[in-house]
Amino acid sequence: MKVFITNQIPETGIQMIKDAGHEVTVFPSEQTPIPRDVLIENCKKHDALLVAGFAKIDEDFFLQCPNIKMVSLFSVGYDSVDLAAATKHKVPVGNTPDVLSKATADTAFLLMLAVSRKAFYNYKKILDGRWKQFEPVADLGIDLHGKTVGIFGLGKIGFEMARKCKAAFDMKVIYHNRSQNENAERELSAKYVSFDELLSQSDVISMHANLTPETKGIFNKDAFAKMKPTALFVNTGRGNMHNENDLKEALDNATIWGAGLDVTNPEPMNKDNPLLLYPNVCVLPHIGSATQETRNAMAVLAAQNVIAGLKGEKLPTIVNKEVYG
Repeated sequence: MKVFITNQIPETGIQMIKDAGHEVTVFPSEQTPIPRDVLIENCKKHDALLVAGFAKIDEDFFLQCPNIKMVSLFSVGYDSVDLAAATKHKVPVGNTPDVLSKATADTAFLLMLAVSRKAFYNYKKILDGRWKQFEPVADLGIDLHGKTVGIFGLGKIGFEMARKCKAAFDMKVIYHNRSQNENAERELSAKYVSFDELLSQSDVISMHANLTPETKGIFNKDAFAKMKPTALFVNTGRGNMHNENDLKEALDNATIWGAGLDVTNPEPMNKDNPLLLYPNVCVLPHIGSATQETRNAMAVLAAQNVIAGLKGEKLPTIVNKEVYG
C-alpha cells in the first residue's frame, strides 16, 4: 500500500514502513507546512497518512480522501485532528506518547532556568558588544531554590518536569489536573490545587496539558492577573493555551516576572515579535522533543502505527479507541 508523509522524519521509521512492503512518499520538508490542497491531492492517491508537523485533518479531509485507512501523528498532541470525524469514517488515529516525555520536560526545565537568569538576553549582550565590565546590580535574575512549581497538566511530561524541579532545586510541587495524580502525590509530595490556587501560589507555572476547548486560551489576562509578580510562565505544551497579547501586556506591566516559550501563538513566531527582545523572555522554535534519540523513537512508534493500521490491526498507541467499537 501507499503511505504519504507530510515532512521528513528519521529514516528509521521510513525504512520500517518500506520493509513492511509499503511504498512511501515524503513531502519535501523545505516546502512545509504542506498546503491543504497539496495534502488532499496526495492523500487521494495513498492509503495511509503520517503527519509530521501541522495539517488540519477534519470532516472535509475524510470526505475527499475516503481511501485513507489510518492516520499516524508524529506527536503526542492530536488537536489538529477532528477525532469525531475520524471515528465516524472508521479511521484510527495514532500518536507518539511516552517516548518524548523526558526530552520535552528537559526543554521546560531549560526554559525555566534560562528565564530565571535572563540567559538569552545576556548572551545577546555579548553579541552586541555591550559586555564591558562587571556590573553588580545589572540584569539580575531570581533564585529557584525552594520555590513552588505549579504544573498545569500533570501527565507524564508534567511529572518529569516536577521531578527535575524537586531534585535540582528542592521545589515544592503543586498541580492542577482533570483528576488527581496519586503517583505524583506519593513520589513527589505533589499537592492537588484548584486552578486559581495554582495561579496564586506558584513561583513557576509550567504548561503540560493537552489542547482542548477547555484549555484553549486559558492563560489570558485574567489568569496572568492572579499570578505572583515574581512568577515565571513556561509553556512547552501548545501555544494556543496562552493569549500572546495578554502575555505581552502582563510582562509590560510587571504583572508577572518572565516567560519561557517553546510554543507560541501564532506559531511560528514572527522574527520581529517584540517578545524576542525582552530581557526576561526566552523563546525556542518548538524543539521540545528535538533529540536524536527521541525523534528516532517517535519515528519508530509512528511507523508501528502505520504498519498495524494497514494490516487492519489495532494501533499500538490509538487515540480514538472508540473506532474499534
